[in-house]
Amino acid sequence: MVSVSDLLPVEAIRLDVAAEDWRAAIGAAGDLLVATGSSTDAYTAEMIRTVVDSGPYIVVAPGFAFAHARPSPAVLRTGMSWVRLARPVEFGHETNDPVDLVVALAATDASAHTEAMASLARLLADPETGRALRAAPTPAAVHALLAGERPPRESGPTAGPAVHKILTVCGNGLGTSLFLKNTLEQVLDRWGWSRYVTVEATDTISAKGKASEAVAILTSREIAKALGDVGVPVRVVDDFTSTTEADRVLRDTYDV
Repeated sequence: MVSVSDLLPVEAIRLDVAAEDWRAAIGAAGDLLVATGSSTDAYTAEMIRTVVDSGPYIVVAPGFAFAHARPSPAVLRTGMSWVRLARPVEFGHETNDPVDLVVALAATDASAHTEAMASLARLLADPETGRALRAAPTPAAVHALLAGERPPRESGPTAGPAVHKILTVCGNGLGTSLFLKNTLEQVLDRWGWSRYVTVEATDTISAKGKASEAVAILTSREIAKALGDVGVPVRVVDDFTSTTEADRVLRDTYDV
C-alpha cells in the first residue's frame, strides 16, 4: 500500500512560502516536484494550464488546493509536494478562497496513488488533524503527522451487487474526484448504504459516456458547467472533504 508519506518526502514540504498569486503558488509546488525528481518544469506548466482551462475546481476545500494534471511524459515518477503559504492567495473559487495550502501530485498513472489520496482526504477532513498539519512548525513535523495516519479500515462483505452508481468528476479523473469519492463513501458507509451504491471517480470526457450508468454526477461548480446536460442530475459540491456537505447533497439526490 502506498501511503501519503511514501509519496511525499520531507524534502518536498515547504512552509510559509511567499507567493504573489495562484500561479506562483502552483509554481512553488511544482518546483518541489522537480527538485525531488517527480517531474519536469513542463508538468508545472501543465498544472497551471489545467486551472486556466477548467477553472479553480482544484480548490477542493476551504483554503486547500490540490494541484495536478494528467499523466504525461513530464511525469518521471509518482510523487507529491506540500506548500503552506505565508499569505493566502485567491484562486477565483466562489466559496473556498483564499488558499493557504497547496498540495501537488505528479502521477504516472491513474491507480497507484488512489489509496494515498483517500488517506490524505481523511486527514484533512478530520478537524484536529487538519489543524495540526496547518500549524506544524517544520517539514519534518508535517511528515510525521502524515506518516502516523492509521490504515483505512477494511470493508466488510456486501450482501450483493450495488444497484446504483454515482460518478465524481474532475478535469482528469486523477485527483479531486478521488477526494470527493472518499468523502461520499464515508457517508454511504455511515448510512449503511455501501452495499447499494458505488462511487466511481472519473474525468470529464469519460463522465459524458458513463452518465447513463449513474443516478447522479457530483462535481465542482466549474466542471458542472463544462459537463452541461448529460441526462442525469449533476450536483455541485463546494467542499470535497466535508462529510456534512456530502451528506446534504446525497440526501437531496435521494430525497431522504
